[in-house]
Amino acid sequence: MNIRQVPYDHPDAVKLNDEVQAEYDVRYGDGGDATPMDPADFRPPNGVYLIAYDEHGTPVASGGWRVQNANGEGNRDGDAELKRMYVIEPMRGRGLARRVLAALEDDARAAGRLRMVLETGTKQPEAIALYTSSGYEPCEKFGYYRFHDSSRCYAKAL
Repeated sequence: MNIRQVPYDHPDAVKLNDEVQAEYDVRYGDGGDATPMDPADFRPPNGVYLIAYDEHGTPVASGGWRVQNANGEGNRDGDAELKRMYVIEPMRGRGLARRVLAALEDDARAAGRLRMVLETGTKQPEAIALYTSSGYEPCEKFGYYRFHDSSRCYAKAL
């Protein structure tokens, strides 16, 4: 597996983002994640977007982080927000998400971020299991879905 930094609006990133949005729609029935996203959010030094490619050059996993600081949505100064973690279905269960997550944490730490935060939902038990087994702990809710009952937020000191 080869993990590469790409722009958030790179064609492979768009393809994987479309797939994760379709999965969110199946799980939650609301058309996908409505969190406002801007490709500039993932440009260093304000964030990064990574795609994992298999040995054939096929994009199989993705994830990114973006800077968040204290705001009216519950973030703290020094936060790095994890976004768009996804592994295509045939490649799940091989540790790809864990590798992408570790690379994102390393990058955010090197950028001086103090805490990685994320929001997921109750209909994503695999994601919750990944994050809790990687040292993430429940935290105060933040972001677009902070008032939704199915929202779960986690944080990990970097």
